[in-house]
Amino acid sequence: MVHQTALGTSLLDNPVWAALDGPHAGFAERVGRAARYPADVYAFAALADPADPAAWADLHALLGPGTSAKVKGVETVPDGWDVVGGGQGVQLVDTGLRAEPAPEAVRLGPDDVPDILDLVARTRPGPYLARTVHLGTYLGIRHRGRLIALAGERLRLPGWTEISAVCTDPDHRGRGLGTRLVRAVAAGIRERGETPFLHAAANNASAVRLYESIGFTLRRRSTILQVRSPGTDPRRGAL
Repeated sequence: MVHQTALGTSLLDNPVWAALDGPHAGFAERVGRAARYPADVYAFAALADPADPAAWADLHALLGPGTSAKVKGVETVPDGWDVVGGGQGVQLVDTGLRAEPAPEAVRLGPDDVPDILDLVARTRPGPYLARTVHLGTYLGIRHRGRLIALAGERLRLPGWTEISAVCTDPDHRGRGLGTRLVRAVAAGIRERGETPFLHAAANNASAVRLYESIGFTLRRRSTILQVRSPGTDPRRGAL
């Protein structure tokens, strides 16, 4: 496993910003100290510092009036902003995962998106959109031509890459396909000198137990909020 300094680990406290301000800057729609992914790539926005009113003003300018966005690691919102939904998540980091290729896995690309979206609709591992496949390497396993298991890379920040969209068709569970794909995706991440991490819903105890059993360690719990920007036009100077 690649050793990470305390500074490198701190990037995981605000991973969406660290990605959009770093390796994923090419995806960023940005105003000052706020940024977001395109709506068909990953439905999250981020602030350089959630405690900075200027960053919220930038996010208001980025979103426009009365527009919602998902943010991570935000506990409170400024006056004029509304919280319209949310949930709790957990973040786990690789501390002992055995990373190795999966010979049966195939690299998935844009032509495979219909099959990916079909599998995601059947298994609901979390958000996966039309252009999510462009964020990193996605690997799949097919059975008689049908995609039955998936895992890939989502957030990429300095020194770290998130493993995401881990799912297996219900008819093919219990064979360790998801674990093999996680190990294979992790092998590619390790080859770049980076460390894998991942997120899961806090109430998905079975997934958290599985990840811990194969070498991930729970690092932190975090809040995910769906926020709505003030209805005023930020270009007119009102927040």
